[in-house]
Amino acid sequence: MRTNGEPKVDDLVRRNTCAARVQWGDRLRSKDLASLRAYTREFGFSVNSGDVLLLGSGWYVTHGGLVRLARRRHCAGIQVSPVKHLSNPTSSHWAFKATVFTGPHCKGFSGFGDANPSNTSDLVRGAEMRVAETRAVNRALRKAYGIGICSVEEIGSSSPPGPCEGDGTQRKRPPRQVDGNGKNGKHLLRDRLCQLIRQHQLDPILVKSYAVEYCGVKALKDASREQVEGFIIHVADWAAKDKNALVCQLNSYLREKEGAA
Repeated sequence: MRTNGEPKVDDLVRRNTCAARVQWGDRLRSKDLASLRAYTREFGFSVNSGDVLLLGSGWYVTHGGLVRLARRRHCAGIQVSPVKHLSNPTSSHWAFKATVFTGPHCKGFSGFGDANPSNTSDLVRGAEMRVAETRAVNRALRKAYGIGICSVEEIGSSSPPGPCEGDGTQRKRPPRQVDGNGKNGKHLLRDRLCQLIRQHQLDPILVKSYAVEYCGVKALKDASREQVEGFIIHVADWAAKDKNALVCQLNSYLREKEGAA
């Protein structure tokens, strides 16, 4: 006999399966679908809400997915504080400790997160402190609710990720020197913006319209490298904090998109 909750879970499994096939197509393997069904039943993750992403060879949970899970499980609170002796603002190296309380009598589940220019994506350059805080919260939430897959925000490189071990080991990369005014710099910015659009499933035409207004230019090609880089950091930060608000902002440019069609 089915319980009252089972039909709803089964519907979510079907929706997630359909959405995953549409979004990832040939990249989706049978074992990926099996894992997605398991995560759906156990944690209630939603593909359409951006709770999980298929990157490289496996699934990754997002910060938004973890926060929504905590809300569904009636999380009692999250305490976050910097670890001062492990942080160095001068070199943009930050470390945070987060503790999740699953209930009023819970002693807490703690996790640490660090970020610096060698283990973060170019998308969030200059925002290492916020990345470190998010990583700490993600690790604490994963511990609190028994989630064995890594979070997107814990990935230490913009290249396709590999397995994320339970100890939080992240791949580090040497700093790259890029000519900020040359073609390589512009191509790098374009790649970063494209990755941001793919990661958060944003409409590229609406993002371009927003970028033009944000940079105060007639065409995006007229914007300076510094303006575009500032826009990328702004959108990456907004998407991580409140993707729904960002989408509402982008949707305000729908008329322009329809006029161009």
